[in-house]
Parts: sequence; C-alpha cells; structure tokens
Amino acid sequence: MSELSQIRARKGRGAVTNQAGRFEPLTHEAVDDGWADDAELMAAPRVETQVLPDSSRTILASNESPDVPFERSINPYRGCEHGCIYCFARPTHAWLGLSAGLDFETRIYAKHDAPALLRQELAKRSYRPTTLAISGVTDPYQPVERELRLTRGLIEVLAEARHPFGIVTKSAGILRDLDLLGPLGRAGLAKVCLSVTTLDPKLARILEPRAASPARRLEAIRRLSEAGVPVAVLASPMIPAINDMELERILAAGRDAGAASASYIMVRLPLEIAPLFEEWLDTHFPERKAKVLSLVRQSRGGKLYDSQWGKRMKGEGVHAEALRRRFRLAEKRLGLNERSWTLDTSQFRRPAADSRQMSLL
Repeated sequence: MSELSQIRARKGRGAVTNQAGRFEPLTHEAVDDGWADDAELMAAPRVETQVLPDSSRTILASNESPDVPFERSINPYRGCEHGCIYCFARPTHAWLGLSAGLDFETRIYAKHDAPALLRQELAKRSYRPTTLAISGVTDPYQPVERELRLTRGLIEVLAEARHPFGIVTKSAGILRDLDLLGPLGRAGLAKVCLSVTTLDPKLARILEPRAASPARRLEAIRRLSEAGVPVAVLASPMIPAINDMELERILAAGRDAGAASASYIMVRLPLEIAPLFEEWLDTHFPERKAKVLSLVRQSRGGKLYDSQWGKRMKGEGVHAEALRRRFRLAEKRLGLNERSWTLDTSQFRRPAADSRQMSLL
C-alpha cells in the first residue's frame, strides 16, 4: 500500500484523490515534503457533499448504442454520492470542469425542474412513447433523493401519463415509492433493475461506500416483487479477482428474493476511471492489484478499456468468455430470464403541459 494512498483514503468515499478532469489545463498532486508529522499526514480532510442546481432545459437523453437496451433515459441528478469507484459515469463530471474523483461523489447537481420538464416533453403532440430508463449516468435514489424527491416527482408524472419506465438503482430507498411502483408494475408500466455487486457487506462498503448494504438490496427485491413489480437482479459490474467469484451466488440470492430476470456487465474503466481505479486498488487491495489489472487487460484486448460496441459490456478473451458461460449456465439453472425493457406503451395518455391545468374531461 502506497503511503500517499493511505493518507488520502477517506471514510465514506470511494475515490482516493481528486484528479483533474481530461479538459483541465493544470493537474495537482499531493506530495509529502517531510514537514508534516504522521498524525497530520494520516488525517485526510473530510469532504462534505454539496448539492448544486442544474439548469438543464431538457430532461430526456437519447441513446443510439446497440448494446444499451433503452432509447431514452432520464437523470434527475448529475454525480452520485454512492461513491462507487468503478462507476462508468464518473468522466461526465469533466464536462462541468470538475474531477471524476471526489468531485463526482461530493458535488451533486440536482435538476429541480425535472418533473416539469418531463411533463412538457410528454405533452408535445410529436412525442411517441417508448420505455424510459430512470438512471443511466447516476443513481436516482442516491441519498439526496430523501429530501428533494425528484425521482418521485418523475414517477408521478409518468403515472399520470400511463407511460412505461424502468429504474436502475442499488438503493433500498426505492421502497419509499412502493405505493406508486406497485400499481404501475402490476399494470405492465414499470419494472426495476437492482444492482447487487457483492453479498459481502465489508466489500460492499469499500466498493460502494454510501450505497445500501447487500442485505437491504435483496430485501428491496423481495418487497418490490411481492408488490407486483417485475425485478431484475444485476450482478454488475464483475471485477476480476475482486467480486467475479460471487456471480452465481448473487444470481441465486436475487432469484430467491424474487427477481425474475438477470444481467451482468464486465467492469468498465474508460477515461479518468482507470487511474482512479488503480489508486483504489493501491489503497484497498495492493496485493491483488497486478492480478486484477492483468485480468482486465486480458479481457480488453491488452488495454484497460475497449469502447467498441459489442465488446465494452462483456469483454473478450478467455476470462471474459468463462464469465459469460458461467452466467448463461446459472441463468438457465435458476430459471432467470434475460433482462428486457419491453413494457406496455398502449396505455399512454398525453398529460397537460402544466400540472395546474385542469382537464375538460
């Protein structure tokens, strides 16, 4: 374990440092110049979460990637306090002039107008419904949702419009909206994908410092399923020599909790994530670092990441193929279906552009 990595580790945070984004002209690096004593070095300063306004004028994002199962998505927040070190969305903070490291998990941008913007989009005569994904580059049930309730506001608009949607989360906070999700799930208008990365609570706290524990996620799957909401368990991401040995156990636990379908993704390390991930390995798994990175490279054509469609989600090579076969065998043995975003669009009814507008019918 490197000395500086140990110094910079912060309780409750995933990233070890705040490396400059790829568009910044300057970079900064902390160096021990020998003047500070050990107590000062080891006392990494606490980084508080800031919630800032996002003034986006549109709310729907379009997707044309053939390996992503939805065409449109909604993200009520930018950045995510869960702090998952592997999060493929971290590099999006570079567009804001911020770091993909600690900034991504401590400087959260909230789209306060998200429900109103969604209503305006759905009210357009040109709008045609297709299953929306609530998530994509942030978790809609990260801690700030307790107070702001923007995700709930989006669900309320979608419920009024009878519009189909799916949610991807790793938070048990989704149960706060069970009163809405239950009826919508039974009507074929909603489904949930819950990510369970590990069943080991200690590993989960290192991988995803402020996300719900594995036990609470499985409980969320159970309660959603019992309420009539179709649930998929996502064993994602699979990180070689860190959690990939748990694949079958995660799928079995998800099935036992009520999940009807499943999926997995090989860890992705695009752009700024690779160096952040290496720092994380230095801090938490120095003895495994060489093995983990070697297996990742073997699965990515000799690189830490390959962005090619068809390869970026699952990888290639011996290790990736073994993981793919293991998933298929477990999926068949457990009676799980492959994750699908197909939901009923026939119930859609265009809402009023302004929630204050009363219907004539």
